[in-house]
Amino acid sequence: MSETREIKIKRLLYQTWYRGCKETDRILGTFAKENIHNFSDDEIARLEEIMLEDDKDIFNWLTEKEPLPEKYKNHDIMAKLMEFDFPSSNV
Repeated sequence: MSETREIKIKRLLYQTWYRGCKETDRILGTFAKENIHNFSDDEIARLEEIMLEDDKDIFNWLTEKEPLPEKYKNHDIMAKLMEFDFPSSNV
């Protein structure tokens, strides 16, 4: 049985806040909380793709400590994450 959109969103919201690395949790969780309800189904799938990556890698990409891999250079959700204005008290 496939997940409904509502269940998928709830699962992703949980996963973005509880990944293991506090800093990455706050970044991804805040981003998802503010954006996921406006994402298309395809955009949700691309967020899921990012969620498969290691926390350390995501954090290093978002803080530009490491370059983005080629597969994320033209990735719309990664671009939105990179441009997202995180409240300083959350990171």
